[in-house]
Amino acid sequence: MDILITNDDGIYAPGLKALAQSLQQIAEVTIVAPEQEQSASGHAVTLHKPLRMKSVEIPGLDGAAYASNGTPADCVILGCLTGLSQPDLVVAGINRGANLGEEILYSGTVSAAMEAALQGVPAFAISVDSYSPTDFEPAAQFARKLAQVLPHADLNDNCFLNVNVPAVPRPEITGIRFTRLGKRAYINKVEHREDLRGQSYYWLAGNPEETDSGEGTDIAAVAAGQISITPMHFDLTSHELLDDLASLVDDLSDW
Repeated sequence: MDILITNDDGIYAPGLKALAQSLQQIAEVTIVAPEQEQSASGHAVTLHKPLRMKSVEIPGLDGAAYASNGTPADCVILGCLTGLSQPDLVVAGINRGANLGEEILYSGTVSAAMEAALQGVPAFAISVDSYSPTDFEPAAQFARKLAQVLPHADLNDNCFLNVNVPAVPRPEITGIRFTRLGKRAYINKVEHREDLRGQSYYWLAGNPEETDSGEGTDIAAVAAGQISITPMHFDLTSHELLDDLASLVDDLSDW
């Protein structure tokens, strides 16, 4: 098996190294990752400047690794379409911090897995529920097992998986759940500041507010010490509203 790895924390992030070390036990691994952190970059694709890759060495890892000036989605495109590899699977992570609920809309890690699905390659994103994890090994071990099982699963076209792992030792993980997205909106705050020359700048911050963390959600599973696996699809159509909104056609026809 040929696996392409990327992330949004940057090519020297410890989560990526732990993931690569684990997956190298079962597959040929190629790494294409951002040269610096790209957290919250979403599904941005670079069209306004040249994309570059340079070969790098990551201490403790064998195999090909490339740092790019592009986004996580760019890295997947480069890995899949430049002849570096013909991946059977794309794995994005291991991300520092969970990607739960609406966070998937901002996450560069999740968007990298989505881009792989758009390229027709099976993929999953994997994150640890802590911004200061010291042990990525449980998530790395689970990623290795999932990589072995996923090729035998019947993923629909353009689908991928979003995985979140509690930041606890492996014996404390209480199970595995397939989940739906909860709701974890951010209450954004913009701080206005001035630099030493009197020029204005703004600092964006936000705190999560969980409005749906009930049974069956990714949020509830992780809170209960379980690994959450959410099947994802890039089709954002609100199918249940299509028939309801059809009645507006007559009202709009005289535009």
